[in-house]
Amino acid sequence: MNLKELDTTYVAGTYKRFPVDIVAGKGSLVRDGEGREYIDLGTGIAVNSFGVADEAWQQAVIAQVGKVQHTCNLYYSEPCAKLAEMLCARTGMKKVFFSNSGAEANECAVKVARKYAAEHLGPEYSTIVTLKNSFHGRTLTTLAATGQDAFHKLFAPLTPGFVSVAVGDTEELERVFAGEKVAGILIECVQGEGGVCPLPQDYAQAVERIAHEHGALLMVDEVQTGNGRTGTLYAYMGFGLHPDVVSTAKGLAGGLPLGATMMSEKVQDVLGPGDHGSTFGGNPVCCAAALSVLGRIDDALLADVREKSAWLFNTLRAMPGVVSVTGKGLMIGVKTEKPASEVISACIDGGVLCLSAKDKVRFLPALNIPMELLEKAMAVFREAVRP
Repeated sequence: MNLKELDTTYVAGTYKRFPVDIVAGKGSLVRDGEGREYIDLGTGIAVNSFGVADEAWQQAVIAQVGKVQHTCNLYYSEPCAKLAEMLCARTGMKKVFFSNSGAEANECAVKVARKYAAEHLGPEYSTIVTLKNSFHGRTLTTLAATGQDAFHKLFAPLTPGFVSVAVGDTEELERVFAGEKVAGILIECVQGEGGVCPLPQDYAQAVERIAHEHGALLMVDEVQTGNGRTGTLYAYMGFGLHPDVVSTAKGLAGGLPLGATMMSEKVQDVLGPGDHGSTFGGNPVCCAAALSVLGRIDDALLADVREKSAWLFNTLRAMPGVVSVTGKGLMIGVKTEKPASEVISACIDGGVLCLSAKDKVRFLPALNIPMELLEKAMAVFREAVRP
């Protein structure tokens, strides 16, 4: 059997794959099995922060693999401890729980909120408020948190205790907090799977105010928006927010599975021995990779992300066939006159890989993508969207 037949026969049919088999690459260029080269504007859905086969990342991973590939959390691990220190130093948070994915990081955030509320407000305070059009993961609990009915079909009953409210409606949010026993609210500053839609600045700040007025925790899901993606280290920093809990994953380890739930001083001691755990969370190889990635997301790189973002927004908005451009940093959604699927297929034919988000084309390039590759990719995109 060829690769497509092998995959179709033996891999669960949960993905609608593009007709591309990626076998190798370097930086923002990847190659398929026939040797054809593509400019990668998807980075494995915001995972390969510094592109493919990044040398500094490779060296960090290989060095750790040569020492020990795994040790359970019953023992101390230097990469784990150093990464937690770096995350806290860069954010002002005080403690970190490591897991394997964004969904797990969000599950941990929910547990922190419910235990904190039980201890400080009463055991009946368990409701978690989220926003409509949000996406927080695919476990039954994070599906319940996700404010999109399309993800809920056929999987009921979902975990109870979640209420979703409309973005921008502060009156509805006030009513929910007045009528429910709320433990916390979980938000994305830019709703990625919901169409790459940033929250209005004033609404994001109203969410924080209302949550804290009621003694509830503000939790920010930085799974996709974090680790430099939006032009600040974490997106909440660009919105002037002061979250109690921050979850992240995707780009943190640059291609290896790692989730992190960061806890502020207020909640740093909520979780005690036995309250939570993860066999692979804090894996030393993944943490070594993340130390390499996070250590290079400095002010100069973030400024470069913002400059490239401004150029992309201006370039895209000027293209015939583009209806609108949304997002922040190098997390961009483009509504086109043509169907997004048609545009994406044309881009693949032209040697550019991009993604979708609802009815938009989505770009999530490497943070360090060279400008000449962006220019070349946008030339292909311009032809793809031309009416």
